[in-house]
Amino acid sequence: MENEISTQNKLFGKTFFWMFLGLLGSAIIAYYTYASGLLFNIILEGYFNILLIIELVAVLLFSLLFRKLSATVVGILYFVYAMINGVTLATVFAVFELSSIIYLFVISAVIFAVLGIIGYKTNKDLSSWSPYITVFLIAGLVLSIINLFIIKSSMLDLIIDWLILALFCGITIYDINKIKALQNVPDINQEKIYVYCAMQLYLDFINIFLRILSIFGKRRN
Repeated sequence: MENEISTQNKLFGKTFFWMFLGLLGSAIIAYYTYASGLLFNIILEGYFNILLIIELVAVLLFSLLFRKLSATVVGILYFVYAMINGVTLATVFAVFELSSIIYLFVISAVIFAVLGIIGYKTNKDLSSWSPYITVFLIAGLVLSIINLFIIKSSMLDLIIDWLILALFCGITIYDINKIKALQNVPDINQEKIYVYCAMQLYLDFINIFLRILSIFGKRRN
């Protein structure tokens, strides 16, 4: 029992360390991209959408080829995604006031920590959540696209933000709970497990933060 707890603590410790490095890298890149004026050059020259496509490709490669790639390549893909995501996240500094970003980032971190504790303490197997999560994610994405190009309703935007925030709160609990089971996967390099888990939690935190910022953030004039 003690050995199992020690293994879990090591898994979570390294996972959160990788997650922290990814978030730190994204934050530094995001602020530099905005403060240096690079963001506006990227937008004006039409590179922003290309970066979004590269982000998507990196995530797909990470997810689909995770088992086949070496631990080094998996780590590189993770940081490539985090750095590119940092560039696209620079728009946050252009839209919202810095004090609001910092304040809501801290609140997001507290909420994430609470969700993490719930997921860790839950002994029930939450694998049955998986199909529902997939369905709601797809539904949220489709609804967001429809509203962006067809309906264009600010009220629907707010509703979608709340729904996706609630969804990612549930996903965070699910992912933390799932990580406990990954320690027993025999055919995957443990270093890859840490990075894989870090990527999942990185995406969860970013989505929670962005939704909270969209709902409560103080926008620039």
